[in-house]
Amino acid sequence: MSLIVKICGLKSAEAVDAALDSGADMIGFVFFPPSPRNVAFDTARALSERVRGRALKVALSVDATDALLRQIMDSLAPDLLQLHGRESPDRVSAVRRQFGLPVMKALPIAEEADLAAIGTYEQQADRLIFDARAPREASRPGGLGRRFDWHLLRNIATAAPFMLSGGLDVDNVAEALRITQAPGVDVSSGIERALGEKDPDRIRAFVAAARRATEKQIAASE
Repeated sequence: MSLIVKICGLKSAEAVDAALDSGADMIGFVFFPPSPRNVAFDTARALSERVRGRALKVALSVDATDALLRQIMDSLAPDLLQLHGRESPDRVSAVRRQFGLPVMKALPIAEEADLAAIGTYEQQADRLIFDARAPREASRPGGLGRRFDWHLLRNIATAAPFMLSGGLDVDNVAEALRITQAPGVDVSSGIERALGEKDPDRIRAFVAAARRATEKQIAASE
């Protein structure tokens, strides 16, 4: 199975085009006002048309209400909903049922004990995404450029496929994949030239580095 690369937190046509042209599999849009990557509904609607049919559109929200999720559906027409807050397993199931879309649930990881949440969510979510746990004083749960100890995921098995996030960039994605054997990677702050502003060159370099790392892993196993 080939590596899934997700580029998250895009707000401009320039960044979206760079991600698409580089072969990203998923394009993530953030609908969370405290985030510097929050995208307006009208902007999301315009960018949605650029992505349609070329990659999967992922809508990231944090403890969103049904009303907000309906607005997101109307503006982006996403292929996948990413729940990045404290949503319970029951809430994950309810969102899947009500909106008829696959759901990816983010789980914050800082220590081995945090892995216990996998068993709680892996039957309700279509995908899991492991992100570094944010500091208690943080105003948002992700996109902080922090990484966790990737060795915690060594030899991990989950019922739902997972993605690795948190502190990834072009310089460390190969190491992250070597340690975790993750089937997917998600990057946001690691491809920015300023807070919330994506760098097209870094986007292209990240996707290329992730693909090369996977090719080397495949070659080594043959």
